[in-house]
Amino acid sequence: MIFKTDINYRKQSLLKLLKAVQEQEAEIIQALYDDFKKPAFEAVVTETSYVLAELNHTIKNINKWAKPTWVLPSFLNFPSTDYLYKEPYGKVLIIAPWNYPYQLALAPLIAAVAAGNQVVVKPSELTPNTSKIIAKIISKSFDENHVECVEGGINIAQELLAKRWDYIFFTGSVAVGKMVAKAAAENLTPVTLELGGKNPCIIEQSANLKLTAKRIVWGKFLNAGQTCIAPDYLLVHQSIKPKLIDFLKEEIILAYGENPEVSPDFPRIINEKNWKRQVSFLENQTILLGGKANSKDFYIAPTLLDNPSLESLVMKEEIFGPILPILSYDSEADLEQIITQYEKPLSLYVFTKNKTFAHKIISKYSFGGGCINDTVIHFANKRLPFGGVGQSGIGAYHGKLSFTLFSHQKAMVKKANWLDIPTRYAPYKGKITAMKKLLNWFS
Repeated sequence: MIFKTDINYRKQSLLKLLKAVQEQEAEIIQALYDDFKKPAFEAVVTETSYVLAELNHTIKNINKWAKPTWVLPSFLNFPSTDYLYKEPYGKVLIIAPWNYPYQLALAPLIAAVAAGNQVVVKPSELTPNTSKIIAKIISKSFDENHVECVEGGINIAQELLAKRWDYIFFTGSVAVGKMVAKAAAENLTPVTLELGGKNPCIIEQSANLKLTAKRIVWGKFLNAGQTCIAPDYLLVHQSIKPKLIDFLKEEIILAYGENPEVSPDFPRIINEKNWKRQVSFLENQTILLGGKANSKDFYIAPTLLDNPSLESLVMKEEIFGPILPILSYDSEADLEQIITQYEKPLSLYVFTKNKTFAHKIISKYSFGGGCINDTVIHFANKRLPFGGVGQSGIGAYHGKLSFTLFSHQKAMVKKANWLDIPTRYAPYKGKITAMKKLLNWFS
C-alpha cells in the first residue's frame, strides 16, 4: 500500500494530524480535567505541547530520517557500497496508559506513522473523555486502513493481543507488561514495553536543601504522583533529614496551599480501585504531612511518610500516587542494601554538590534514566532515549529514536563487478594462510 513506502503520503498524514490536534487542543485539556482533574497547565506542558513539538519535529525531519544511510564498507567486501534502509515493520499495535493518556497514545503513533506502518491505537478505557477525542482526532486525520483507534476495556485489549502483529508498543504496569510480552512471544513479535518501578531519590548531605525540596515536590506530585518516572521514595542522609522534611512541608504548602483538596493545581486519583490501593499504603504509617483522603472524588492529599518499614505495603510495590516515603541512610552500604532489594528502576535521582558521589551513584546502579539535582526533566529532551532496563522496560524512544524504533534497519551491500578477489572461493587448498593474513590486515 502507498503509505508503507511513500514518504509524501506519510508526511501529508502527519500534517493532517497536526491540524487536528491544534483544533482539538482545548477539548483535550477539558477532557483531561473531566477524567481526573488534571490542571490545564499540566495538560499543556506534559500532554498537548509535547505532542505538538513531537509532531513538528517529525514532520521537519521525516525526509532525512527515511533516506538510506551510508555506512563505511568492510574492506573484505571491496569494492562495495553499504547502506541501511529503513523499512516499516508493518502492522503496529499501540496500547496507551491512563496517566498521560493523550501524550502516550499520540507520541508513539506519530513515530509509527512516520516510519511507514499501519497502526491500531488502543487508548485507555479509564480516561473515557480523552479516549473519545483521541478517536475523533484519528478518524479526522487518517484513512481507516492506515490508522484505526479501537476503544474498549480489558476484553478488547485481550482480543487485540490475540491477533498477529508486526510490532507492539505498550506503556503501563509491569504486571500487564508481562502479559503483553507473553502474547507477543506466541508470534515472536518484537515489543517495546514502557513500564515502571520503585524509583529511588538520594539526597546527600551537601545538597541545596531548599531547592532540592522544591524540585522533589514538583516531580513527585505532578499528576498527583501518577507518573512512572516520579520519585517513589527518598533516601536522605540522616544528618539533613529533619531540615529536608521541613523544606518539603513548606514547598507542598507553597504549591498547593494549606488544603490541597481545593487547589486547582492538584489532580485526583484515576479511579476507585487505584484510590483504595493508595489509601491502603497509609495504614499503620507515621504521617508527617497530609494523609487526608476523600472517596467522593478519589482525592488523596500530598503525603509524607516517615521511615516506613521495607516490609510494609508502601515499600513493596511502585506507589504511583501522591505518597512519598522518606527513609534515612548513613553510609553508601545503607543505600546499596535498600536500592538492590528492588528490580532495576525506570529512573534514579541524586541531589548533591559532590561530583564524585554523583558519579559513583550513577555508575553503580542500573536504571532507565535520571537526573542529578532534579527530577523527571530528562523526559523532555528528545535527543535522550526514554525507556527502562530489566523489569522497568524494553526499548527506548523519543525524537529520531522513535522513528528508528518503529523501523526495521535493513542492511544492504552493493557489490561492484569490476574486481572480484578469488580468495574466498573453493577450492580452498593453500588459501588458509593467505586468508588469515587478509583478515588480520583488515581487523
